[in-house]
Amino acid sequence: MNPFLTECRRLLAPALLLAAAGSALAADTLTPSVAAVRDDWAKAVYATPKPQRQAALEALSQRAASARDAQSQDADALIWDGIVLSSLAGERGGIGALGLVKQARKDFEQALAIDPTALDGAAYTSLGALYYQVPGWPIGFGNDDKARDYLLKGLQIDPDGIDANYFYGDFLRDQGDWKNADAALQKAKSAPPRAGRELADSGRRKEIDSALAEVRKHLAQP
Repeated sequence: MNPFLTECRRLLAPALLLAAAGSALAADTLTPSVAAVRDDWAKAVYATPKPQRQAALEALSQRAASARDAQSQDADALIWDGIVLSSLAGERGGIGALGLVKQARKDFEQALAIDPTALDGAAYTSLGALYYQVPGWPIGFGNDDKARDYLLKGLQIDPDGIDANYFYGDFLRDQGDWKNADAALQKAKSAPPRAGRELADSGRRKEIDSALAEVRKHLAQP
């Protein structure tokens, strides 16, 4: 089997967008087209059966790209295009997914150049998620040092956010740092709910619980 298939885990790039402290304000800054992409991403990822999920994300990626192209200087539109592409890459798998994650990385980097604080630092956390989930050279661009750096920058901007803490905790789990992973995932689980993001929050909490179960299994070992 191709190493990309075996190593590239499902890239659920984060819906980091509406952290508790500024959720209402952040929601108001999204244009209607970007808000629709955000909401439909949650439906595609968390409420669509697996057999139909890739098709749903492929259709959504076209809308996300249109929103990005129409608002090329809008960091929010760039971030959400990258999120959709990353999720689609995880569903598609294989070498063909590498082009998707490369475009997602480009989107996030362009968003950082425009506004690194957009959507509570979502571009930082999204890049961090890519760097630890994508295989490294010679297959992909994965890099654990870069992942840690970006994830920590995301946490500096959104220290109490569910996604910033989840992806940092999942990265630490991936590194075998069970104690610190447990602390980060617990913080993610206790994050306040985000207004209008009930489906995304529910799906993320299930992922948190799954990651915590693995972490605690290792912590319980003598």
